Amino acid sequence: MRCAVGCGHVHHGADIGDGVAVARGDPAHPTNEGLACGRGIRESTDPGGEWLTRPLVRRSEELVPTTWDIALGAAVTGLREQIADDPHSVAVLGSGQQTNEAAYALGKLARGGIGTRHYDANTTLCMASAVAAYYDAFGSDAPPPTYDDIPDAETHLVWGANPAVAHPVMFRWIHDSATDDGELIVVDPVETKTAQAADEHVRPDPGTDLALARAVLARLLDRGEVDREFVANHTVGFDDLQAVLPEAETAAERAGVSLATVDRLCAALARPTLCYWGMGVNQHVQGTDTAAALVDLCLATGNLGSGSGPFSLTGQANSMGTRVCSAKGTWPGHRPFADPEARRDVASAWDVPVDRLPDDTGPGPVGIVEAIEAGHVDAAYAVATNPAAGMPDADAVRDALEDVFLVVQDAFRTETTALADVVLPAATWGECEGTTTNMERRISRVRPVMEPPAGVKTDLELITTLGNAFEPGLFATDEPAAVFEEFAALTRGTVADCSGVSYARLDAEHAVRWPAPDATTQGGYRYLDDDGGWTFPTPSGRARFSTATFDGLAEPTSESYPLTLTTARTDAEYNTGIRSRDPGDDDPATARVHPETATADDGATVRVESPRGSVPARLTHDVAVPTGVVWLPIHHPRVNELTTRKRDPTGEPNFKQCSVRVRAAEDGGAERVGEADKPDQSMTAR
Repeated sequence: MRCAVGCGHVHHGADIGDGVAVARGDPAHPTNEGLACGRGIRESTDPGGEWLTRPLVRRSEELVPTTWDIALGAAVTGLREQIADDPHSVAVLGSGQQTNEAAYALGKLARGGIGTRHYDANTTLCMASAVAAYYDAFGSDAPPPTYDDIPDAETHLVWGANPAVAHPVMFRWIHDSATDDGELIVVDPVETKTAQAADEHVRPDPGTDLALARAVLARLLDRGEVDREFVANHTVGFDDLQAVLPEAETAAERAGVSLATVDRLCAALARPTLCYWGMGVNQHVQGTDTAAALVDLCLATGNLGSGSGPFSLTGQANSMGTRVCSAKGTWPGHRPFADPEARRDVASAWDVPVDRLPDDTGPGPVGIVEAIEAGHVDAAYAVATNPAAGMPDADAVRDALEDVFLVVQDAFRTETTALADVVLPAATWGECEGTTTNMERRISRVRPVMEPPAGVKTDLELITTLGNAFEPGLFATDEPAAVFEEFAALTRGTVADCSGVSYARLDAEHAVRWPAPDATTQGGYRYLDDDGGWTFPTPSGRARFSTATFDGLAEPTSESYPLTLTTARTDAEYNTGIRSRDPGDDDPATARVHPETATADDGATVRVESPRGSVPARLTHDVAVPTGVVWLPIHHPRVNELTTRKRDPTGEPNFKQCSVRVRAAEDGGAERVGEADKPDQSMTAR
């Protein structure tokens, strides 16, 4: 499983040596029914990157191979010293690349074994805004629709997302449905691969999605096209929203689109509409507000129910599982973090003192870096994540990580392992057992096609070993099935009830959607009763409108930095690209610019500079990119040296828009070359 679509794959191990010789879609899996994308197959059969095969410790400023006893001893000693001094001086960073079992165990270690508030996962960097919007609107996390609704939709409105590249299998379903008596409308400043397939492409100015969404809602009111019956019977707060809405023409002008374009979107919403959105919406200082505004459009037009509704597109393979399992933003099962009863239940299940559990969810990943910079955090444990490349203002992140005792657990060499004091080599997909949860809440089994290579342990083995060193008896077992059973039992009776899911059931059914409170039922469209009524877990029992309006860009252009940077995915890479880069690959990123914006010839080497950093890039002239915009791939390890750490109140950074300039390479510009940029010869290929 490579992304959050959650396709089931069948793997066949190599006859000689390690590795996967054949990978294909599993026709028996209910998610993809045999479909697969090229990246998902390629990352199994022919991954790039440099695999870790031995534990490493830092000696005289160098990482050197060592034994497991020495590496684990160094990790335990270094972390335990800080825990004894102050549990909050230890940070733990998790990932959407872990199994449910490993994510649950890491949260148990961080919250119950250590008791730190400085715990989060890289999923906050991409999904926190959508999560908050769902809670604000519905009182619960996760999209109401499922994949079953895609064929029934008549309008597919894709906003700030590029599923043709990021989620190819899902995009096939969307495209097929749109082609069969439907339509596909894409809202994106850039002419993406998805936009090229669309019936209509709407191009707002970068970062103005909230202004456009409010223009559409204001225009729906002007046209008398609000579903007043649905609003009156099933929602609250519409009058408050109506009181603060800008004039449609004014909001459209702020978004850089015409009123005719707004009318086109209004007309599309008159049909059963699935509104999908992605990082172009979430990764903004008003990401929660913008996601909520898209939910508002669905509520105002009655687009809730079969073939319609708000559908956030999750990126990483197990972002949803991390949200449900890991005790990051809520306790397991989406139990409210501040609820005293939930805290008592969790402490009892984990057999730890309730006062050890932190009082709040913490400051988020960027806030954890700022806590390091402020001297509040002195040690960190990072699992299956690469913050040195994946977080904004990455130069500063690397500087911060160099100042703490750092334990990194990963399958591959990364920019973060290069900074570590201890490196623990971990198994990856295809080498471990467990479960994962896709973006429509469907839990699937993960099975090993081969044993991990000698010298490599699973995430679960390592997390439970460290956890029991910090708190003896915290983990009774490192068997995945038993850990899942413990997690599932802790969700019983919650809005994300997984207590009816078991390995035996997954073996029989392949995949099960939560909520699944017993062994025979599973979730469908959320909040819709069997009799067709609506029940939302809010105080009023109704869905809630939001009232935010557009506040402007996080970092407007200026005379010094006259261009706007945006970042996005490519079809060949994912996350920070460690599986698709060859060891030692230091090729510059490709900067796409409109020919009218270009300051150098096509193919020239330039420097892209922001107030935070300067990175080399190879210029490509591309009319798909708006004038005044520079497009860079989010996967390249240098790109986030440019991005701003300004963020949404949820902690999600504003990756998608900041101010930059482009200079010829010979103009110079400061360039930091640190440990994360140097090849590490002690890390050998598997």
